[in-house]
Amino acid sequence: MRRRAARVQEPGTVGAPGAARHGEAPGTPRHMNAPKGLPLWLKVTAVTVSVLLVAGIAFAAYWVIRLQSNISKAPLSAGAPRTGAAANDATDRLQILILGSDTRDGKNSQYGSTQDSTGYGQSDVMMLLDISADNKRVSLTSFPRDLLVNVPKCTDPKTNTVYEAHSNVMINSAMAEAGIGCAVDTVNKLTGLQIDHFMMADFNAVKELSNAVGGVNVCVSDAVYDPDSGLRLPKGTSSVQGEQALAFLRTRHGFGDGSDLGRIQAQQGFLSSLTRKIKSDGTLGNPQSLLSIADAVTKNLTVDEGLASVQSLLTIGSRLKDVDLSKVAFVSVPTQPAAVDPNRLELVQPQASQLFAAMRANLDLTTPGATATPSASPSPAASGTPSSSTAPAPSAPAVPAYDKALQPVTVADGTGIASRGQEIAADLVGGGFTKAAHFLAAAVPKTVVYYGAGYADVAPDVANLLGIPASQVELSKGVVGVQVYIGSDFNSGTKYGVASVPSDVVKQTAGDVKCQAVNPALIAR
Repeated sequence: MRRRAARVQEPGTVGAPGAARHGEAPGTPRHMNAPKGLPLWLKVTAVTVSVLLVAGIAFAAYWVIRLQSNISKAPLSAGAPRTGAAANDATDRLQILILGSDTRDGKNSQYGSTQDSTGYGQSDVMMLLDISADNKRVSLTSFPRDLLVNVPKCTDPKTNTVYEAHSNVMINSAMAEAGIGCAVDTVNKLTGLQIDHFMMADFNAVKELSNAVGGVNVCVSDAVYDPDSGLRLPKGTSSVQGEQALAFLRTRHGFGDGSDLGRIQAQQGFLSSLTRKIKSDGTLGNPQSLLSIADAVTKNLTVDEGLASVQSLLTIGSRLKDVDLSKVAFVSVPTQPAAVDPNRLELVQPQASQLFAAMRANLDLTTPGATATPSASPSPAASGTPSSSTAPAPSAPAVPAYDKALQPVTVADGTGIASRGQEIAADLVGGGFTKAAHFLAAAVPKTVVYYGAGYADVAPDVANLLGIPASQVELSKGVVGVQVYIGSDFNSGTKYGVASVPSDVVKQTAGDVKCQAVNPALIAR
């Protein structure tokens, strides 16, 4: 048998026992050599992941840049000092003033002439959005545009022009001279709250938002046609978007008695329906839908500097996604025709003061009668009150040794709120002090019960009836009988230091489906 010739190998070539590959040291163990090429499937996967990662980053960057460039911003205040630290948008209670501008420039020019609005324009809509710290409650409180208020001194941030305070002017004019910050300062002054942010949208925001969600269902009691706004709807439920959605919100005379209050109810109904749709569609949890809405809104939105970032807007949006519809309350500030002009509105007291006190105490407005005792101590008394001694307040006797009906008790109204003194005097009369009278007095921050010589036994009973602590009962040489000097720390309710939710302030929740009553004058025949 012929043997095959042995193949001669050169030292160091592949195949020789212990030989090294090119570039390897002789004797290197095989398991320490460089690995073989990666499998094709793994290479494809790695490339795909890399491409998707880069595309995702590019997509996110594109949207952040796009949305950020959409946003316009303005100062939160027009000069009023802010007390306390700024709120944490993710974890704190948040109060955001939502405004609709009536400016007619730019894309809004089709809705009127530039003469229809001056300066910064006027607020066509004004609502205060309040989100609880635990994200379980949301309220939207509407302020009628015709409401007469006092506008504080404001400074235009663009020109530094100072505008003096105005009395008894419509609340929608608050931003006309010095900008949105003046509207914020006005609502803070009116309510005693401290607003954290604002959002102002123009007419186009409504159209584009309603288009982005595919329309909003609204219900009307009768077929309606309003030639002024262009609203035309059949009786029953319709889906509105674009121009018809804007017309539904803009109509001044279409609903109720044709006043601004009817328009507010329609706006609340629209927002209620919008909330239900967004919740049912899972929009706030759907990035694609959320981006579409964010793009539509931010192109027509002005916010304060603290809210002028995409992250801040997304943070607030995420806080709203799990709120129960029954805890999204639409509130109307209690008003009545103004005494100075029946075509304007003024606050109804004491209901308005009670509402603002409940809001300051962070009460659930969907629970009428809910109460809370503020933890903060009343501020020190201002000068101008009757002089008093430092004598300790007397303690109340177990059984009065006097006739309540004969005691001279007066209420000095230092709250600055019309009819507030009358309300407290009426409560004293109901408690047996039937001679109680009231008069207007200089404004003071702190409530004190003063008493003259011989009335040390009466004063504690008067204070106890109103819930005023004994530490605020003082002897005063200038007082005859007992005088209850009420200050701004007692501007609502008949029990001092206790805030309560008045009845009938919540007009509907987001869970309620309502039809708007059409103004008889605009029913389409």
